[in-house]
Amino acid sequence: MVRVQVPASTANLGPGFDCLGMALKLFNFVEMSETNLGLSIEVTGEGKSYIPRDTTNVVYTCAQQVFKTVGHNPKGLRIRLHNNIPMSRGLGSSAAAIIGGLVAANVISGGTLNPVQLLRIAIQIEGHPDNVTPALFGGITVYAHTDEEVKYLKIDPPSGLKAIVSIPDFTLSTKDAREALPKQISLEDAVFNIGRTALLIASLQRGDLNLLSVAMEDRLHQSYRAGLIPGMRKVFAAARLAGAKGVALSGAGPTLIALTDKNPDLIAKVMKETFLQSGVKAKSVVLDPSLTGARALEIKN
Repeated sequence: MVRVQVPASTANLGPGFDCLGMALKLFNFVEMSETNLGLSIEVTGEGKSYIPRDTTNVVYTCAQQVFKTVGHNPKGLRIRLHNNIPMSRGLGSSAAAIIGGLVAANVISGGTLNPVQLLRIAIQIEGHPDNVTPALFGGITVYAHTDEEVKYLKIDPPSGLKAIVSIPDFTLSTKDAREALPKQISLEDAVFNIGRTALLIASLQRGDLNLLSVAMEDRLHQSYRAGLIPGMRKVFAAARLAGAKGVALSGAGPTLIALTDKNPDLIAKVMKETFLQSGVKAKSVVLDPSLTGARALEIKN
């Protein structure tokens, strides 16, 4: 049996739409083993009441993609999922399932595929790279795609960086969040985000968190999605007043994320209380960035 640990992830970090992401120390676990016949799926934790336990399960379908690619044909599979990452909240739960399924199946089938090959399959399944890349490699990842290759770089998060995630008690599908976006943007807004993304990457590499308040500004997606998340702008403002260096929508939302190196507990409390003022119950959690991505361990049944 193989056991895979996969971190949560936050995508975009404000301006880096579909090209930036960061792994967080909140983990899902995928256990997978071959059996003589059939499929067995067990689920505990987040999503246990509605995650499919048949051949439509994401972890299973991703495993099958690896088996098909390498020519491995198990008679049956036993899959155990223990989920800590909230689902449909903008913290990479689907990316964790995809990466967990791919990595576990790759180990079972002999480790034929290298990480870049796994990433390519993951992007084909997910449709965009911003969550699956940090989930696989850890750290902060910068991604670009060419017609022929997958290109990415990993940046180690600055020492002392804390991420406060404020997680509303409602879900928001990526599909709905993407449908809120315009089909075209102005040249002015494109240049605005290019500059902020470059400044953000440089700030993170140098560990200069004082630039994050400007570097995490965005004009491509957050303002269009604000109507889907009651109180979002108020939470942003309150987090900054409480000492957050930068604040952003985590992925497609509805979770909001603040980055800081000081007073994370105070910021977490303020974000939660400000959401409640808009009628939204939320929980705020202080997380460390995860330097490592998916990790597999073969264990005896």
